[in-house]
Amino acid sequence: MPEIVLLFVFIVSLLILRKTRGRYEPALAARIGMAAMLVVTGLAHFGFTKGMEMMLPDFAPFKRELILFTGIIELAAAAGLLLPRFTRLTAWLLIVFFILILPANIYGAMHHINLQTATYDGDGPGYLWFRIPLQLFFIAWIYLSVILPSVLMQRRLEEEEYRK
Repeated sequence: MPEIVLLFVFIVSLLILRKTRGRYEPALAARIGMAAMLVVTGLAHFGFTKGMEMMLPDFAPFKRELILFTGIIELAAAAGLLLPRFTRLTAWLLIVFFILILPANIYGAMHHINLQTATYDGDGPGYLWFRIPLQLFFIAWIYLSVILPSVLMQRRLEEEEYRK
């Protein structure tokens, strides 16, 4: 479901930006879409805390606190993507975050965790055929919508400065 929120909000944002600014702004629409997705997934940490706790191995300490903390991280990242001063830093931290949470998703799939019902009747390892590419998709989305545009913008500014 997070990927549906991401794509839906991206498309709607793209159209609204076209209507209000007279041009498409795909990078901004992509950041808005990712921010919306992060709000949904961040809030899920508070609504499905027990199921998410089950996605952590037994040896992990402070499971509940860790789940709530990562929910707060996702909400803060949503804001960071929309605040120009913090966008690039937030993007790099999100890439690291998406890499770090992948083991919990693998563990949850291997143990058939259903995070919404906090039971052991989840999809199982087959889910990873979807989840791992999805995680890579999120990383690419962040890179292409934040990091690459900022690198290209910096190069353009340097070229303009060099020509002066």
